[in-house]
Amino acid sequence: MVRVLVHRDGRTVEAPAIDPAWLRPGAPETFWADVGAPTDADRAVLLDVVGLHELAVEDALSEIHFPKIEAYDTFLYLILHGIAAGRAGDEGFVTLDVDFFLGRNFLVTVHHDPSRSIEQEWSICALHRPVLADGPAVVLHRVVDRLVDHYRPEVDGVEDRLDVLERRVFEDPRANPLREILGLKRDLASLRRVVLPQRDALARLARREFPQIPDTLAYGFRDVYDNLVRLADEATLFQDRVTTLLEAYLSVQSNRLNQVMKVLTVIATIFMPLTVLTGIYGMNVPLPAFPGGDGAQFWWLGGLMLAVSAVMLWGFRRMDWL
Repeated sequence: MVRVLVHRDGRTVEAPAIDPAWLRPGAPETFWADVGAPTDADRAVLLDVVGLHELAVEDALSEIHFPKIEAYDTFLYLILHGIAAGRAGDEGFVTLDVDFFLGRNFLVTVHHDPSRSIEQEWSICALHRPVLADGPAVVLHRVVDRLVDHYRPEVDGVEDRLDVLERRVFEDPRANPLREILGLKRDLASLRRVVLPQRDALARLARREFPQIPDTLAYGFRDVYDNLVRLADEATLFQDRVTTLLEAYLSVQSNRLNQVMKVLTVIATIFMPLTVLTGIYGMNVPLPAFPGGDGAQFWWLGGLMLAVSAVMLWGFRRMDWL
């Protein structure tokens, strides 16, 4: 589905389709075409009406692409990723490809899934005339700025999850948060995989490499770039914390296992002489009798076993084994 906003004669209105006349050299109109869930019919519009390059259109219609930026003769092609709110799952953070085509007087956005950033900015452009009148590069900056801003709640959520896991590991040694730790590690790897390429792409927009980006707007893209740099730094820091947390968890479990093995070893060591005593007096051979006759032998033997156990426990305590 293609929807179009066009600014002409001082007004911003919705148009039913893209008019080829808007693309003639010197045309006064400025328009924004948004293509959601593109079809073969939309491909024809992008190729035949807008005149975009076939390779760029092919990339835009593919659902999965890494962030990048490419300059063509008459337009700039940019791929960025927006983040889906609250959808970090088995595959990590769920991101949505958004493709941008920026020309002299047009902006075309292509996306397969609904985009919060585009919907919010579309509503603003439809209600406030000056936004689209300022040029398509301004609209691009505003959408990209929203894309990056939507990362912040998800990154803050990662920090909260990390704080909770750290408390569980150090305050409750019996907990087993290994699945959560590995899941968080995977989420952070997914986040870095999309943030780092976007940072590099926006750095090029901030350096004024492309004629489609006015010099005055380069400062706005520099601010967005700075936000991405902070996100990338935080993702790297969180990944280091998760790695340290995983090592700490394994160390805690190893120490806990050592404590258990020490207790079991002490118990087994105490029973060794007791087993010897019961084995000796359980043999069918004559042995020296305890004082008091046959009935007292059980109590003498039991007292001896208790005495041996007490002496061994005292010795273990003196050696700080317990």
